[in-house]
Amino acid sequence: MIKYIVYNNSFKELILNIKEHFHASTSSIHKARNELKIIKYDGAAVVVKSFHTPSFIRRIIYTFLKDSKAKKSYENSKKIGDFTPKAIGYIEFFELGLISQSYFVAQRFEYDFTIREPLLDKDFRDRDKIFRAFAGFTCRLHQKGILHKDYSPGNILIKKDSSSYIFKVVDINRMEFRQIGLDEKLKSFAKLWASDEDLKIIIDEYCKSLKVDTDKCRIIALRASLEHKKRTNFKKRLRGKKVVD
Repeated sequence: MIKYIVYNNSFKELILNIKEHFHASTSSIHKARNELKIIKYDGAAVVVKSFHTPSFIRRIIYTFLKDSKAKKSYENSKKIGDFTPKAIGYIEFFELGLISQSYFVAQRFEYDFTIREPLLDKDFRDRDKIFRAFAGFTCRLHQKGILHKDYSPGNILIKKDSSSYIFKVVDINRMEFRQIGLDEKLKSFAKLWASDEDLKIIIDEYCKSLKVDTDKCRIIALRASLEHKKRTNFKKRLRGKKVVD
């Protein structure tokens, strides 16, 4: 059994035969628990995210209690709008009445880099300008009541457009849509793993957009960033992995 939704019927054949198209593609752009591939179809380039088969318990949960990650990604993309690449559809496959595999398909966003590059490279061109533009983008996202639960560098795509920058968020199956308190907004920057100096630039610009007290916001954001780094490094030490300051 399968369940699917196709927002654009031009891609119906792609969605229904997604397994064949996915396995035939050699353009893998990320492979871990889940895998992303670029697939060229009918003159268009799309990004397909294949979600790994959940454990037996989670298969029961995603079948009867919660939406699958593919379905969440699709439905969240419709709520997020232009803040994320446009959704095309999703499909779920079932075995013995339980979900086994799922795929989410979206238009490819031709980005130039992620926020990770300017965060790591002190000589990155337009670095401060990018940070300030990113702060404005994040402010607009939050003012729309959109909270990305994994606001990490690899999930923030950036494209240079003449003298400005276009931002998109990805990995959107974990989102919340509601009024967001100021503390929570500021703490959401913690997963950037930014240096204190860079985070101050971002927060200062963010505060200008919100018209709130900069000093107070700096303290909240910097403390959250430090706590996140300490917590993550502690977990890495327990696993015997290299830590990052």
